[in-house]
Amino acid sequence: MSVQANAAVLAGFLDYLRIEKGLARLTIAAYTTDIHQFAEFLSRHKRGLLTARRNDVREFLQQLFSYQVDGRSVGRKLSALRHLYRYLLLDKRIEHDPTLNIESPRQWKVLPKSLAQDEIQATLSAPAALQAQRGGRDSIAIASRDRAMLELLYAGALRVTELVNAKLADLKLESGYMLVRGKGDKERIVPLGRPAQNALSQYLSTGRPALAQAKASRSAGKTTTLATGNSAVLFLARGGRKLTRQRVWQMVGTASAASGRHASPHMLRHSCATHMVENGADLRTVQTILGHADISTTQVYTHLALDRLRTVYQKHHPRAKAR
Repeated sequence: MSVQANAAVLAGFLDYLRIEKGLARLTIAAYTTDIHQFAEFLSRHKRGLLTARRNDVREFLQQLFSYQVDGRSVGRKLSALRHLYRYLLLDKRIEHDPTLNIESPRQWKVLPKSLAQDEIQATLSAPAALQAQRGGRDSIAIASRDRAMLELLYAGALRVTELVNAKLADLKLESGYMLVRGKGDKERIVPLGRPAQNALSQYLSTGRPALAQAKASRSAGKTTTLATGNSAVLFLARGGRKLTRQRVWQMVGTASAASGRHASPHMLRHSCATHMVENGADLRTVQTILGHADISTTQVYTHLALDRLRTVYQKHHPRAKAR
């Protein structure tokens, strides 16, 4: 296939991305680079974009890895090729998609960042220390709230949106669990450990009532309306207002500084899953707690389970024990 023919295929595809799919300029530029690279690879094998075979795609990916290209970049290039051949198939320019049934390379699955258990402990303890620095009338209530949110993010592996939208009625402290509404409004039940239960209990008894009170202002009536409107929300800001996602991110970042690392709420979620797998939890249980619709999403933690399996094997198998 000639260079001109490849160029015509690419030009039609880029028009499709720009006009029909409405992709961003930088995304289209990245796709252009990736497909140009694949076309050059094919030309050395006397083949063009319309005549590529599945084996060509596999060899292209293997070549990238042999050149020490990182897994994320390889993943992006395969994604670009999949989009190209899906377009060509729909346009009836080809009869078979050469990217079909090509599994994503294992190198792409990078374990999400998590905190070590001592770093978690330092982060969870930070609100009490920050209270003294912060001062002010509401400092004790805010410290109580922040500790409860941190404990809940780590204990229940909640997403930020799930946390800020949590309702009082969702919390079942006496039974030790919480109802969480996740993506697609799907509900799941997450168990709560004793530290999380204690932190939540303290927040509900002292911190939340203080925050729910309308703060003094020139428009007291308006502030009271805000407090009443959010009466069903579990976590409140000053004056009874609903917390924002940005405020939770800021709070977690500030608290995690005590551990020497800057963490995000999602890192607490990943830390929960990581520590459970490290301590022997099966992936199905972790999947349920995280609220993953497909266990393949949870399998990013599989290598932790394998590491633990190897450690136990080496410790207990007679032929594997270190001398």
